[in-house]
Amino acid sequence: MHRSNGECFERSISVDPAGATAGGASDFLQLDMGEAPAGGRADWLAGQLRRAIADGRLPVGSKLPATRVLAAELRVSRGVVTEAYRRLGEDGQLAGRGRGGTVVVAAPVTAGGEQTPHPGRAPGVPFGAGPGADVFDALRAAPARIDLSPGVPDLAAFPRAAWTRAERAVLAELPAAEFGYGDPRGTLALRRAVANWLARYRGIRADPDEVLIVTGTAQALGLIAQVYSRDGIRAVAVEDPGSLGVRQHLAHWGVATPPVPVDEEGIRVEALRASGARAVLLTPAHQFPTGVVLGGGRRRELMGWAADGGLIVEDDYDAEHRYDRAPVPALRSLLPEQVCYAGSVSKLLAPALRVGWLLAPAAYREAFVDAKRFADLGNAVLPQLVLARLMESGELERGLRLLRRRHRRRRDAMIAALADRLPGAKVHGAAAGLHLTVTFGAGPGADTELAAAALARGVKVHPLSWHAQRPYRQGLVLGYAARSPGEIAEGVAVLGEVLGSAVPPG
Repeated sequence: MHRSNGECFERSISVDPAGATAGGASDFLQLDMGEAPAGGRADWLAGQLRRAIADGRLPVGSKLPATRVLAAELRVSRGVVTEAYRRLGEDGQLAGRGRGGTVVVAAPVTAGGEQTPHPGRAPGVPFGAGPGADVFDALRAAPARIDLSPGVPDLAAFPRAAWTRAERAVLAELPAAEFGYGDPRGTLALRRAVANWLARYRGIRADPDEVLIVTGTAQALGLIAQVYSRDGIRAVAVEDPGSLGVRQHLAHWGVATPPVPVDEEGIRVEALRASGARAVLLTPAHQFPTGVVLGGGRRRELMGWAADGGLIVEDDYDAEHRYDRAPVPALRSLLPEQVCYAGSVSKLLAPALRVGWLLAPAAYREAFVDAKRFADLGNAVLPQLVLARLMESGELERGLRLLRRRHRRRRDAMIAALADRLPGAKVHGAAAGLHLTVTFGAGPGADTELAAAALARGVKVHPLSWHAQRPYRQGLVLGYAARSPGEIAEGVAVLGEVLGSAVPPG
């Protein structure tokens, strides 16, 4: 039916005494300023934005309209919009990006530490209770302005150009037959490259036939659990404190993880003997999370324990990253028949590659190859060949030197920021690795509450208690490798404010 030009929908616009119009509306979030109370427009607008961020209409990364544009659409002064944006910026939910505009950088966190849920978003991080099996997935998915989670290298330093050149070279030379199913142990090229790398950097002398390529240390742990369980080993002792993730992977396969205490010299071997465990998992070059190095006396004690039939799983997760101390040889170099050695490129290049290696004692080697074969028939061939070329060409070594310099600067920036903002905290594990652990004196409250409060302010960290099975000092585990010195300083400043507000006065 034809309508005349006069037939249209109109809104009535009121005018305030000062002459500014009121009651404007915007397509953005269907905001209607007519709903705002008189004299409380900035409060109302800030509340609408908070709700939109919480329920997912404004996910992290969303760009907000320019203040001038939104003010014009809502028919309010620009100061109203600027004030609303400022308030959310102080909460850590918005950040100005210069020409990039104003961007959502974090979602609100409830008092219990869980993100406000909405369809399609990962579950909240359970800081208020014991961490569940999906805690790391949830923490990775939780938005934050500054991520100080441990265990992540500088991902921006990934050698994209070198990787692309190596991939093109591999594809140009690769015969068609190599696109079929490969050796479940991994390509000979990568096994040879790994053997050479371990000889140069970890003092391990191994033949390529001793190397099994796996999809990261996570798969290595699963294979270890399966193979050892079939041999009657259903408990693997672990360091305490020690990696929560390691315990979770072993537990998934039905392997118990009795805790053995760690002190300034590493794992206490007399306590390991008392545990009765036939196997133990260690991080001897840079203990996670305390950062201590397994001392010479403890190594000798451990060798005595292994000589009595004990098996050692050596998780050499970040040994290449050291700054203020001499290198320590891998236990595998001293005890090849008692040590199952696991390493990966997750801390050298990127976790996304999912490439690692396992060197098993001879008595278990075939059982590990069988377990890998029936797990996935072997890793993808093309990434293995590209990585092998990077390792043998010297590109990976050059990249490691670059990373060490960059990581050291960031480590130094974190130490300086901690000294300034958390002067009462004790720093552990600074000589190597990609993280620091800080512990506090009496009074700050549970470290899970501190971590939840930090996340609410847009800063992501690990509570130290996550990684301890028995009562231990309160603290935080802080990664520094993936953040700039400025971001590190800002994140630590937030931690200082959170910790200060948690300590009771007087």
